[in-house]
Amino acid sequence: MNEWYARDISKKRRISNKIKGSNGEPLGQPPYGYQKDPSSSKRWIIDDEPAAVVRRIYRMTLEGMGTEQVAAALSDEHILTPTFYLKSKGIRRGGRGTQTDPYHWNSSTITKILSLQEYCGDVLNFKTYSISYKHKERLENDRDNWLVFRDVHEPVIDRATWERIQEKRGKTRKRRTQDGEKNMFSGLLVCADCGHNLHYHFNQGNPDIKYFNCSNYKGNRGTCSSTHYIRVDFLEQVVLGEIHRLTRFASRYEKEFAQAVMGHSQQALAQEQQMKQKELKKLLARDAELDSLFESIYEDNVSGKLSDDRFGRMSVKYDEEQHEVQEKIKKLKTELEKASGKTVTADMFISTVRKYTRARKLTPRMLNELIDHIEVHQAEKVDGVYVQKLTIHYNCVGSIEIPDIMPLPEPDVLINTRKGVAVSYPSTQKAV
Repeated sequence: MNEWYARDISKKRRISNKIKGSNGEPLGQPPYGYQKDPSSSKRWIIDDEPAAVVRRIYRMTLEGMGTEQVAAALSDEHILTPTFYLKSKGIRRGGRGTQTDPYHWNSSTITKILSLQEYCGDVLNFKTYSISYKHKERLENDRDNWLVFRDVHEPVIDRATWERIQEKRGKTRKRRTQDGEKNMFSGLLVCADCGHNLHYHFNQGNPDIKYFNCSNYKGNRGTCSSTHYIRVDFLEQVVLGEIHRLTRFASRYEKEFAQAVMGHSQQALAQEQQMKQKELKKLLARDAELDSLFESIYEDNVSGKLSDDRFGRMSVKYDEEQHEVQEKIKKLKTELEKASGKTVTADMFISTVRKYTRARKLTPRMLNELIDHIEVHQAEKVDGVYVQKLTIHYNCVGSIEIPDIMPLPEPDVLINTRKGVAVSYPSTQKAV
């Protein structure tokens, strides 16, 4: 009778939670930075003290700090961890509670805070589930089974910043040199010829000379035919100059700039969606083909045309391939769904550009907010001087072409990379 009663209560609770969750009511406890509204338990409101810490975590990440560095900074300043902050407010949450130092932040905590979409103001229900009332452990639910309700409560982090962080954290980690130094351009530079990342180095004879080159260069046992060597000081001057040109375009020709950005934004998104749809179509066709192939070898095995041993090997091979194909299909569908709801709009990019109108120095945050990646071309000799082109792809919009009718000062950069060899940036009307 006790088991029947427990099962009945569990069933009623599941039905109730399903109804609440399907209607957009947040299930479970609010994350660090939020609290339940005293006037309505169905709503979350911002908890100012921890929300300020969350905003700082995002700000430090945009400035180029890693999760371990952020955690160390918060620990050094004796900021209470989420668990101990809640305890100080008389709120207890589940968990083992093995940590004794109330100020020791872990990088895993920072990682979780950086991943929570709830900070945009959204409610995400059914992220976890339980097998039955007998099992207390919550299991990760497939993302396809989540229900997402956007803009339900006040955001702690604006959506553009949150999405930018997700993009950055999905990229290659910033590369360090052997002595542990890293550069703000690490992870942003790609080879214009082979598409591989450029790696950061410094000159052994003169450590003040810092540079990048293609990680796939054949001289280093790769396949790329050129080094794509580029000095960091040259890079900084060119990129800052192009950002200045972009901000001047935005301030002097507001209407034309908005039209150019919006057009690029829509075009870039459409191209990305088109490529993924094409790939998804191929994978779906292969999935159906594998079903037919398996059916065919099964019939051949039954009729005696195919031995049991051969059938076994082929069926395992097809099964493994189909599992891989289905995983790719699942991932692509998720990416297409996310792209269709993406809100890093042209307006957001325009407002970000205007923030840096008077910028005199490049910062990691400026690069993270404005630039998606930079293609580095191999330097070419023109009239006795080596000329090196960069193609800057800005967030949301790609590379932007400034019309010829709008003459704007262009970066005039010439650097002596080594004795007797100078490299300049090519004059162009394109904010490449």
